Amino acid sequence: MKSPPAAASRAEAERLLRFFESVGATRIDVDVLQPAGTLLDLYGEDIRARAFVTSDPVQGELMLRPDFTVPVAEKQIRQEFCPARVTYAGLVFRKQAPHSRRAREFLQVGFELFGDDCRSEADAEVFALMHEAVASLRLSAVAGDLGVLLSAVDSISATQARKTVLKRHIWRPQKFKSLIDAFSRKSAPGDDRAERFRRLEAPAVERLIENAGPMIGVRSKKEILERIEAIVDEASAAPLDPGEVEALGQILRVRGCAWSALDQLRKIQQNLPGIEASLDVLEERLQVLASLGLDLSRISFEASYGRTTLEYYDGFVFGFVPEANTDVPPVVSGGRYDYLTQQISGVPAIPAVGGVVRPEAAISLADSI
Repeated sequence: MKSPPAAASRAEAERLLRFFESVGATRIDVDVLQPAGTLLDLYGEDIRARAFVTSDPVQGELMLRPDFTVPVAEKQIRQEFCPARVTYAGLVFRKQAPHSRRAREFLQVGFELFGDDCRSEADAEVFALMHEAVASLRLSAVAGDLGVLLSAVDSISATQARKTVLKRHIWRPQKFKSLIDAFSRKSAPGDDRAERFRRLEAPAVERLIENAGPMIGVRSKKEILERIEAIVDEASAAPLDPGEVEALGQILRVRGCAWSALDQLRKIQQNLPGIEASLDVLEERLQVLASLGLDLSRISFEASYGRTTLEYYDGFVFGFVPEANTDVPPVVSGGRYDYLTQQISGVPAIPAVGGVVRPEAAISLADSI
């Protein structure tokens, strides 16, 4: 779709900023160049495939900001301005596939709400604000809740190590499925690493490492021993319970209008009781959305929604997409990211939820109506 004139995009961004300021948000700015270390610590090396990386002789490795949420959250937490409502606007930069028609740099205007302990009310408020901000456009609302899937993983009868790696790859659907498949099988008979390590007593393993020559690389002796222990433990772990694996698959396939999806999930709860608390949160949020006058029959719910975004959402997620089947990216996207604030601050999570609008996508869609 043809990009709108820059002046029109800036005008739409300014309109959105003023709208968010009208509900109490403070306008803030963050640097275009962000320390790569922060983003790498949060996302791992995978972020390199999506971000533009450069370097500075003083500051070291830097990235053109791939989005606003991380630097905005970091700024607010370090300035201790919580609770807070903030809004911002500017360009973000993301690599695209070679033949993609999606822009590599585009405007975002966002609204973030920090420190509100009434999470369901805050989730619903942000969703309703985004809905109002783009009310003139023909958009379909879709929502999900990664908290349900995370709680499902926590509730299966697997080792903690397996649960940890599954949750780490929630945002990589293919990798997640391959891990489920691997953990559902018994250890491959041809892989005898674990058996060899198992036969060695701990002191013998330590002597083996010490006699292997100088330490090369970044792993310490302690980390190598922990890895050996993990290999042995993994080989000894029982396969995942088939019923629980089926329940996980059923959750990932849930979709429908909001109330219908909740009913589907309540049925799955009978075989996976550990998701009850997260479903209670989902139900409370839907009730708040209904109390705000939103028509829940027009909100689609997909339990797997949000799994291919930048991986910091850990609860409510949502998007507003064009009703027509086009290649236009979501005009609006957002969600809850409490755990991200804990990673940034090192203290218990600060409640945080927000969303962004793409002014250029909004204008292009408005012009086509």
